[in-house]
Amino acid sequence: MSRIAIGSDHAGFELKQHLVGVLQRGGHDVLDLGTHSTESCDYPPICAAVGRAVRDGEAHLGIVLGGSGQGEQLAANKVHGVRAALCNDLYTARMAREHNDANVLSIGGRVVGVGLAEEILALFLATPFEGGRHARRVDQLMQIEADETARALAATNPPTAPSTPET
Repeated sequence: MSRIAIGSDHAGFELKQHLVGVLQRGGHDVLDLGTHSTESCDYPPICAAVGRAVRDGEAHLGIVLGGSGQGEQLAANKVHGVRAALCNDLYTARMAREHNDANVLSIGGRVVGVGLAEEILALFLATPFEGGRHARRVDQLMQIEADETARALAATNPPTAPSTPET
């Protein structure tokens, strides 16, 4: 099986704990990046850590969980190379992998029940990327990301004017 990075905020904690067990029983190696209680916490650093683990090859795929899953998806997607998808139903879970080659799954723990979350997870893990015309589109998404990164770097580091020799 594969290594899966997982993280949640306090609202997704209970579902995270459940899915960690599901993954381990399924033979996956789980990298749990927090949180480790239901005490209120901020999700952006945790979800970014999951994204970085996927980007850096420490995990094959990632899972982020919160109340709705929206903010968690957004935070993970801020990591260069991450394609996080909010999947609170089976159709979006299949499409996220099949058409978008999503590498991070986001689920809302206050939106999806445990049984459906297990089904979403299983489908996400089992669905291969279809490639073909979808590969071209994923490449376009990654090019947009690269272009925007270059734009941001250029804006923060404007070219300096050539110096003129002193006379």
